[in-house]
Amino acid sequence: MSMSDPLADFLTRIRNAVRANFDTVEIPQSMLKVRVAEVLKQEGYITDYQLGDEGVQGTIKIELKYGPNREQVITGIRRVSKPGLRQYKKSEAIPKVMSGLGVGILTTSKGVISDREARRLHVGGELLCEVW
Repeated sequence: MSMSDPLADFLTRIRNAVRANFDTVEIPQSMLKVRVAEVLKQEGYITDYQLGDEGVQGTIKIELKYGPNREQVITGIRRVSKPGLRQYKKSEAIPKVMSGLGVGILTTSKGVISDREARRLHVGGELLCEVW
């Protein structure tokens, strides 16, 4: 059975692992997922990620981040642009997630970047997901 939205599966696996208090989660690898994991690491939502073996389908091992008393750093993660309804935003129309406390992840002509970086570079693109 083919998967219609691999990025939604990626976000769901992270959401479920955080709620189950797992330390790591392994996810099938793609370049888009690696770039999203990179943005999550830059923004401080995950500790680190490693790429698995480069076989037919590699994996990404994501080390989840928690507070000093095991509080969840990722309290919410949501897919915005979906295969059935893509959400494109101009740089001036990129919404602030949780009044700036969260981060939106966009795919732009400059690559996969956070909403803050897109506003700074004055580029728009497809709003993939929001994390808070």
